[in-house]
Amino acid sequence: MPADLSPIDKAKFAAAKCASLLVEDGMKVGLGTGSTAAWMVRCLGERVREEGLRITGVPTSTRTADLARQLGIEIVSLDEAKWLDLTIDGADEFDPELNLIKGGGGAHLLEKIVATASDRMVVIADAAKEVAQLGAFPLPVEVVPFGWQTTRTIIEETLISMDVLGRTTSLRQNGSQPFVTDEGNYILDLHLNRIGNPRQLAVTLNQIAGVVETGLFIDICDMVVIGGAEGQVELRDIAAGTVRQERIDFPDTVNIFTDL
Repeated sequence: MPADLSPIDKAKFAAAKCASLLVEDGMKVGLGTGSTAAWMVRCLGERVREEGLRITGVPTSTRTADLARQLGIEIVSLDEAKWLDLTIDGADEFDPELNLIKGGGGAHLLEKIVATASDRMVVIADAAKEVAQLGAFPLPVEVVPFGWQTTRTIIEETLISMDVLGRTTSLRQNGSQPFVTDEGNYILDLHLNRIGNPRQLAVTLNQIAGVVETGLFIDICDMVVIGGAEGQVELRDIAAGTVRQERIDFPDTVNIFTDL
């Protein structure tokens, strides 16, 4: 492992490596998007090469699809796979009930579709992603470009009656232009500071015309795998009500770290 890898990256790798070991031969696996998910895809690619692991991956973004193909992982669409055994993805925040905020990378629409078409969703994260209440991370809301400013106004008016601490919204930018998702939509980031009732907020926002999907993942995640910089890993399974500790050895080889 490169000596200059940061403690956060080491924690992400530990979580990703541990979660990749949950994948069994013949599985159809949803492949998440983001920095931690990229570690996981690389770990799976290493297992495909070295162990002959046979899996079918359903990516949640063009970035993940490109990476998986480079690593020799067979890729199909969700329509081709129909149903998945497991989805592994990162999160921007998770609370004690394993509710999530996702969408920092702008792929939460596909991520939610893939996760809900799976028997299980496993989230991989470092300890900094754990919060007592969601909301410190801005909540992404994907919106149709047509009339997006009107949609934004309605969202801001709706937030007045919600249990949140902040109501500022911003259009996500890519340089001087609006950020555009893989599906051709815009993202509004809601700076709420604290979300008192995530379930109510998710339902309410999804009823607004022009809103495609929010980054709130409620009752979707089954397990969170939390990595530490020394290789320690905690696996919390909310369905089974179990918590177990494991340890991941960092590799000497740099194969999976190339080009990161």
